[in-house]
Amino acid sequence: MRAILTPEIAPRLGLALFRPGSDVMVLFHQGRVLIEGVPEHLQHLPSGIVPAATQPLSDDLALLAFFTNERVIQAAGGLSTLNASLLRENGCQYPHGDYHHPEMVIMSYPPGSIRVCWHCDNKLREQATELLADLAHRNVVEFVIASALRNLGFDGTHQLTLPELCWWAIRYDLVDCLPEGMARKALRKPEEPFLSVYKESDIVPSLPATSIVKEKVKAVSAVVRAHAHTLEEPVKPVLKLIADPESPESFMLRPKRHRWINPVYTRWVKTQPCECCRRPADDPHHIIGHGMSGTATKAHDLFVIPLCRECHDELHADLAAFELKYGTQLELVFRFLDRVLAIGVIVKA
Repeated sequence: MRAILTPEIAPRLGLALFRPGSDVMVLFHQGRVLIEGVPEHLQHLPSGIVPAATQPLSDDLALLAFFTNERVIQAAGGLSTLNASLLRENGCQYPHGDYHHPEMVIMSYPPGSIRVCWHCDNKLREQATELLADLAHRNVVEFVIASALRNLGFDGTHQLTLPELCWWAIRYDLVDCLPEGMARKALRKPEEPFLSVYKESDIVPSLPATSIVKEKVKAVSAVVRAHAHTLEEPVKPVLKLIADPESPESFMLRPKRHRWINPVYTRWVKTQPCECCRRPADDPHHIIGHGMSGTATKAHDLFVIPLCRECHDELHADLAAFELKYGTQLELVFRFLDRVLAIGVIVKA
């Protein structure tokens, strides 16, 4: 939550007084808050909670096929993450009916899900209506846009643009999911009317916009690979290591252990796919147990694996069940380190 507040200044006392409303007061119950100046694009807003930006892309029918693509939904976090985000809000999404139960459940409706109360769930189950389809589509579109904003480093006040959405698709290897209408808009190609009857002389063969986008992505990838072969250091490594066989601690009988910390490496780990479900990771999980952690400490930053929030919570909820399902933490970190070394993220100094 973000809010805009107007302070009352008491300069002689060195105090700044704020009067938040009841809807903003919950922000101060969380402990410390961040205070910063109001950016220029929010200067027109009144005092109170900063609303999320409107997203024009959500109403563009040319993008609907992309937003509802199964691979796109999976790259955004999957249906389980969509369901969890829906349940974090309150209120039945079905607008009709004179009664709504206070308990909310998730009703599956392709291509996504809808948040409904128990009463509406019993009434609407197995039904297929245009209203339910619109609700399911809206939930999926908003979920994918929110995921793209988060992955690109924006907050909810940013209005996602089509070039940014296309870059997100390229980043997550979703170029082949781009529909023709979306690719044509991204390339700024004019819409061509489709006539019911054409003269043979009026037919001008041309490449589809999706093929042009794919060719451009392939061309850029080929240039990057060509430059990588010509440079002495093809990829700038995230981490360089050096061995010191004569470190001062190695001559001590009982040396004091120091935890190895490298925030650059852990930040890179967060950008990788989850080691369990291959969805975008949220956290670098430090190995627990196996002599790697103790009271008020944790493993070195080298012994981490990327996990999405759902898998991370699953691990801490029941470690034995997690390792039975996905393999031991040692197997996961060994597999991840093998890939890290193989792609040149860690190199010798």
